[in-house]
Amino acid sequence: MRLAGLDWWIIILYFSLTLILGVVMTRKAGKNFSSFFLSGRNMPWWLLGFSMVATTFSTDTPNLVTDIVRTNGVSGNFVWWAFLLTGMLTVFVYAKLWRRSQVLTDIEFYELRYSGKSAAFLRGFRSLYLGLFFNIMIMATVTLAAIKIGGVMLGLRPLETIFIACLITTIYSALGGLLGILITDFFEFIIAMVGSFAAAIIALRHPQVGGLAGLLSHPNVAGKLDLFPEISNTQAMLALLVVPFFVQWWSVWYPGSEPGGGGYIAQRMLSAKNEKHAIGATLFFNVCHYALRPWPWIIVALCSLVVFPDIASLREAFPNVAENVVRHDLGYSAMLTFLPAGILGLVVASLIAAYMSTISTHLNWGSSYVVHDFYKRFLKPEASDKELVNAGRICTFGLMILAGAVSLLLQNALQAFNILLQIGAGTGLLFILRWFWWRINAASEIAAMVISFLVAIYFQFIHTRVLGFGPVHESLQLVIGVGITTMGWIVVTYLTQPTDEKVLRKFYQKVQPGGPGWNKVVFDAEKQGLALEAEKGAWDAPLGILCMILGSVTVYSALFATGYWIYSKTSSAMIFTVISLAGAVSLFHIWKKLKIRSASE
Repeated sequence: MRLAGLDWWIIILYFSLTLILGVVMTRKAGKNFSSFFLSGRNMPWWLLGFSMVATTFSTDTPNLVTDIVRTNGVSGNFVWWAFLLTGMLTVFVYAKLWRRSQVLTDIEFYELRYSGKSAAFLRGFRSLYLGLFFNIMIMATVTLAAIKIGGVMLGLRPLETIFIACLITTIYSALGGLLGILITDFFEFIIAMVGSFAAAIIALRHPQVGGLAGLLSHPNVAGKLDLFPEISNTQAMLALLVVPFFVQWWSVWYPGSEPGGGGYIAQRMLSAKNEKHAIGATLFFNVCHYALRPWPWIIVALCSLVVFPDIASLREAFPNVAENVVRHDLGYSAMLTFLPAGILGLVVASLIAAYMSTISTHLNWGSSYVVHDFYKRFLKPEASDKELVNAGRICTFGLMILAGAVSLLLQNALQAFNILLQIGAGTGLLFILRWFWWRINAASEIAAMVISFLVAIYFQFIHTRVLGFGPVHESLQLVIGVGITTMGWIVVTYLTQPTDEKVLRKFYQKVQPGGPGWNKVVFDAEKQGLALEAEKGAWDAPLGILCMILGSVTVYSALFATGYWIYSKTSSAMIFTVISLAGAVSLFHIWKKLKIRSASE
């Protein structure tokens, strides 16, 4: 496949824009450590919201959706649609708490909330566990998608794709810090969305597809269109609806969808001007992520079933692509090979933008863990701001090199998605409750982390390969992992000493989480003449949960309404449209009752 001159000019223009922005922001980003990793805590909601949604719109995301649709149909997307519940809980309950904490990273939270050597160990270990292992795994998955796109669309070898894709991203990430990333994310999201809609339109125009009517009536697609799994299909119902909605969303830690917020989502909330901007940013992100973006990807995935109905047809069409990476997720890249000149350049630029927005965030976020929570905390506490910024830039390059190497070992996006889900299974409830239950301590988190990891290792490498047992379905693995991990960390919580009372009081006074889970701490302090509550009756988590439910209903209804409009099922489309509008109006009125601070600190 060859790019025309116009295509190359579009791509060169995009690369030039990102590099210029990175260079322009170099001086401001290097002003001090906080500026490099949090942009001075003065960012508006809309810029942070665009950045969040741009970060989660990566080259592997349409590949993942394509893999899901080709394997399990449109309803298969419930495995990630269920995380909207997590996102909305973060919006209306946890966003303001994160902003009040005033930590620089969510890893620093551990020594704000817990005490002693176990808290210090947890902070140091998690900084490397998440900043290196988990972060590299995510970036490797994203880079794997770039390898597939480069191989199919441009005929590039894996190492060539890695070098080209990573070089410019790493340079502007290291130069511009978070501020440079936020600004480039704004443009990258717009470019990426335009590219995804263009890809969907061109895919529908393919002669074998025959437009939207031809697509919906094609026999290869007919069994994949349902928005909800069939009730008669017990296995599909359990795997795609029951487990995600009743277990997965609250119990699983997954980057970008952490129960209680965390990772780069927490980094954006901590960068906000105030609590109102933190809430506005996360709400904007969840609306765009779940209601706006999925359908262009789904349409291309369905079209790919018509043109490339199975893996054999993909291998036949792309003999030069390494056989071990030819999986169903290649269908998205395969459909892009039919794009005309000009549109091709735009879509390639949009995919590059999607890749760069995700990688740049993970480079900055991962570096903040390694530098702030490990290097500065344990190795060189007296390090100057200049030294820390330089260390962050060096770490940025190191993370990218490691991610590129790991990407060569992976095969498909869904494989990595399931591994990450299993590793985080059972830890989510702890992340939700640690803000509202004083008894949770550092040992609880260590236990949850270790147990969930061991369970994941067991199912991935021991259950079948070593012990010779039959394979266990991913959804059942998840439920078992959640049960074992949850029981494990609860037992450890009661068997170990609670957090130091002074630390608990300081945390409560600063964050003001409220609720019955802190009654003991508040009452004990009052007996000693200490008032911890800034305002009596300030706990509004139940109202926040109501907003979460309304927000979820609003977004889900918008998502389903869009699907039914596309399917020309007018009655269903109208019903979900009305529900979405009613939910939005109700949410607007109730949201205003939440107790939100408008001050910067």
